[in-house]
Amino acid sequence: MAFSELLEQAGGMGFFQTLQVLTFILPCLVIPSQMLLENFSAAVPGHRCWTHMLDNGSAVPANMTLKALLTISIPPGPNWEPHQCRRFRQPQWQLLDPNATATSWSEADTEPCVDGWVYDRSVFTSTIVAKWDLVCSSQGLKPLSQSIFMSGILVGSFIWGLVSYRFGRKPMLSWCCLQLAVAGTSTIFAPTLVIYCGLRFVAAFGMAGILLSSLTLMVEWTMTSRRAATMTVVGCAFSAGQAALGGLAFALRDWRTLQLAASVPFFAISLISWWLPESARWLIIKGKPDQALQELRKVARINGHKEAKNLTIEVLMSSMEEEAAAAKEPRSVLDLFCVPVLRWRSCAMLVVKMTADGILHSVGRLGAMMGPLILMSRQALPLLPPLLYGIISIASSLVVLFFLPETQGLPLPDTIQDLESQKSTAAQGNRQEAITVESTSL
Repeated sequence: MAFSELLEQAGGMGFFQTLQVLTFILPCLVIPSQMLLENFSAAVPGHRCWTHMLDNGSAVPANMTLKALLTISIPPGPNWEPHQCRRFRQPQWQLLDPNATATSWSEADTEPCVDGWVYDRSVFTSTIVAKWDLVCSSQGLKPLSQSIFMSGILVGSFIWGLVSYRFGRKPMLSWCCLQLAVAGTSTIFAPTLVIYCGLRFVAAFGMAGILLSSLTLMVEWTMTSRRAATMTVVGCAFSAGQAALGGLAFALRDWRTLQLAASVPFFAISLISWWLPESARWLIIKGKPDQALQELRKVARINGHKEAKNLTIEVLMSSMEEEAAAAKEPRSVLDLFCVPVLRWRSCAMLVVKMTADGILHSVGRLGAMMGPLILMSRQALPLLPPLLYGIISIASSLVVLFFLPETQGLPLPDTIQDLESQKSTAAQGNRQEAITVESTSL
């Protein structure tokens, strides 16, 4: 909580915070494109088996219509459209007879698409489904690739939460932007689906670091009173990025071009992010007060706050004495479960804040990773996916409603001690209110 006082001396909310929000809006506009990209790049186009009569130019009779060729080459599917996964072994000429019925051929006359598929390219000129034939017996590989992408965010959320505490937020943000840009751009050159999925995993790994570091930097450099408004702006930018993806996919119908459009901007974002200051709070905790003072004065200068001269090492260390002492105590991920008050709250203390945030993101991405896999079960149990999605969402909402305390307007706790004191203060306030009500009633 003492850091809020230091931030107030650096100008509180000013031009720096505006520039910071504008900077973080850039990745928030593009990240949704990466997360939802396969809704378009992995779209399943209309398809049928490749056949000699239809697709071998020299074998096509000149006096036959396309409909007649389809009739003798491709059996009807469940909806009486040409079957997407089977073809006739030999042309079934008898089906051209107007009196032909469904009994005129049998399943034994058909075979799988041993020579590949022909795809409808009227909507998308190219998708990864058409490139690697992720249809029919291989259709399960399509949701698997999305699950691998989500698993990259899962692993990245946990790893980057640990790394950021050791090396800082700013270098992690720049590195993760560069990693996402390189891995995302490289996917268009992937020769196999395995390599494509591997590169998507690496891109997702970097994306997790961008989400964690940008969120933490923004929260730590924003006054408590303006934090909700700032996060709302960033959330709106994220939603705008989701909406813009539809228009982008409408304009770019080739999956490679769409992948480039969603990846190349991160090269620029990686360079732009270098102007951001490192978290002064983290620098103090890591025993770098001189550098923290420089960052605070930099922010004060950008905010046009002339009283920043009052910020000295002595003022800084006296204000953050409690937090610096708490940082020297050994902390681990287990504190999230061993300390009673932390069992029901998230991201509560500075020393393990990014680790906690990483774990919570990991749990969230675990659900996102399982989503496509659950969706695969609809072929056998059509009602299972919607039931699971609905029940889990309702249960989660009830847990949040009844077990998490309100945090609106409260300063961000810096240590476990701050968190416990907040709890005790709230308890005392409740007791005092109960006594007041009782005395009034008497």
